[in-house]
Amino acid sequence: MKIKISLIVLASLAVWTLPFAPAQNNPSSASSRILALENKWNAAYKRGDIATMESLLAPDFIITVEDGTTFSKSGYIAHNGDTTLHIEITEMSGLNVRMHGNAAVVTGGYHEKGTSKGKPYDFRDRFTDVWMNANGKWQVIASHYSIPAIQ
Repeated sequence: MKIKISLIVLASLAVWTLPFAPAQNNPSSASSRILALENKWNAAYKRGDIATMESLLAPDFIITVEDGTTFSKSGYIAHNGDTTLHIEITEMSGLNVRMHGNAAVVTGGYHEKGTSKGKPYDFRDRFTDVWMNANGKWQVIASHYSIPAIQ
C-alpha cells in the first residue's frame, strides 16, 4: 500500500513540474537561441573575431561557398583572417529555424559587401546552416551558400 501511494505521489509531482521544465526543451526557446547564435557568428565574421568563430564552429565544420568551393573549419577561419579582406556589410534576412531534436536547420538570405584584394564585391546569397547540440553546446556543423537564380 505504501508503495502504491508513493508511486501516486511521485507521478503527481512529475506531472506538476512539467510546466517548469527547462526552457531548452521548448522548441521556441531553442529557435531563439539558434537565431542569437547566428547573429553572434555573423558579427564575429564581420569583425574577424577568430576566437568567437572558433567556439561556434564544430571541429568537423564544413562550408560550401557560392562557387562550389568547400572549406574546413581551419580553412574558413584562415580565409576570414586574410588581411586583404575588408567586410563592410553582413546582413541576414528572412531567417527560418526548423528544430529536429538536437539539430537545427536555419535558412535565409545573406548580403555581404566589401573589398577583397583591393577589388569591391557585393554578394546576395541564400544560405542553409545546420547546428547541432552536443553535450549542451550548440555549434554549426555545416553551412552552404548559393547565389539565387533570380536576383
